[in-house]
Amino acid sequence: MLYIGIDLGTSACKLLLVDGSGNVLNEVTKEYPLSLPRPGWSEQNPEDWWRAVTDGVPELLAGFDTAQVAGIGAGGQMHGLVVLDEHDEVIRPVILWNDGRTAKEVSYLNNEIGRENLSQYTANIAFAGFTAPKLLWMRENEPDHFAKIRKIMLPKDYINYKLTGIHCTDYSDASGMLLLDVQNKRWSREMCDICGIAEEQLPKLYESWETVGTLKADVAETLGLPETVKVCAGAGDNAAAAVGTGIVGAGGCNISLGTSGTIFISSDKFGVDPNNALHAFAHADGGWHLMGCMLSAASCNKWWCEDILGTSDYPTEQKPIDEEKLGRNRVFFLPYLMGERSPINDTDARGTFVGMSMDTTRADFTQAVLEGVAFAIRDSFEVAKVLGVNIPRSMICGGGAKSPLWRTILANVLGIPLDLPQTEQGPGYGGAVLAMVGCGAFESVQSACDALVRVAGTVEPNPELTGRYEECYRKFKQIYPCMKPLFHNLKEEDT
Repeated sequence: MLYIGIDLGTSACKLLLVDGSGNVLNEVTKEYPLSLPRPGWSEQNPEDWWRAVTDGVPELLAGFDTAQVAGIGAGGQMHGLVVLDEHDEVIRPVILWNDGRTAKEVSYLNNEIGRENLSQYTANIAFAGFTAPKLLWMRENEPDHFAKIRKIMLPKDYINYKLTGIHCTDYSDASGMLLLDVQNKRWSREMCDICGIAEEQLPKLYESWETVGTLKADVAETLGLPETVKVCAGAGDNAAAAVGTGIVGAGGCNISLGTSGTIFISSDKFGVDPNNALHAFAHADGGWHLMGCMLSAASCNKWWCEDILGTSDYPTEQKPIDEEKLGRNRVFFLPYLMGERSPINDTDARGTFVGMSMDTTRADFTQAVLEGVAFAIRDSFEVAKVLGVNIPRSMICGGGAKSPLWRTILANVLGIPLDLPQTEQGPGYGGAVLAMVGCGAFESVQSACDALVRVAGTVEPNPELTGRYEECYRKFKQIYPCMKPLFHNLKEEDT
């Protein structure tokens, strides 16, 4: 049988066709625009996502026996506020995960409702990207739109709704809304009251591998698929990527260098970081995970190369940076282009270069960007270690992980081996694996990962280089505390 995995990202939708042995037979990518209407704002049109699916799936299936397609599973960008009216029409553009407009609402939730109460209700505190603060912002700033809301969902849930007609979500993705009682896997009545919504406005909750429905007749015809194709609930992108790299059960770790950067630690037991610097979410395997998320990771390198240097030839920009230069750069970069989430939770933070001199080169800046992202991931890594979590090694995935240089930098900044999955297709591959479980090809997510996920290679840290980076990291850690008051003073007021 065949399975379709959907990776609904921030810049593009990537579609995979996977066979029952886990082999990727075909892939198609459809890009769509990102709207930045004001500094710190980030929005998209859900119809662009759906168009990417309806255009991409027939292309994906060209030359294959569509009667063999059994299931579809999606991994999607988290936290985005998708709101539908009574006719299931989109009310306004989606406010995305990396949107920073909700500083006022985040402050209200954390300081007036209180961090302890929020942690009790949801196992997490408020961050600007989460869904609940966006609802509060919408209620205050767009009351007419807020009054029209009949259904609230997340980006990949909108795709599942369009496929099946079912309003649904899964526990892993719902964990990032600040509306879910994560420990008990149910909507939080307290948070619904705080946000002024009814539980009926929220979608039905499923485990990630559970089937939510089959294709609507008109959709099946559009996609060229049988109506019998099952659609599973899917997962948030990081949980789906973790499934795709075999990080399930207890004690696994996955680092993702995508548009955002994450460190994902799986567990078979529920647990909360007492300082709430790491998120405590449900996992797509039915268990739990801790996660640190930085808002700008590979997107920092994309911004630097494409927007500033005017090139998309990343390997050429990295070529002058040999191992002798690693750990010796005098230029540092704070990768806070969209503010930052874990662990500093500061929407005012911004990207910053420090340490330039007359002999600073173009390559020094490029190296600083790569190192700055690695140092910021190390920040969350350190929080996990303080909690007593032992991370002896990690998987690594995402577009940034395709760079051998960046992998080397990260392995030595963290001081651990980094394993590369044989099939590195991120959330889309995880979505396909979840679809296999939903269709009965495997008894559990764990058994599917055991059978399908293999390590292709490992980047080992070099003790001498790790030592050099230890000194660099100590210097990096001093920059943000010095800059924090200035970031606040430089904040652009809304106009």
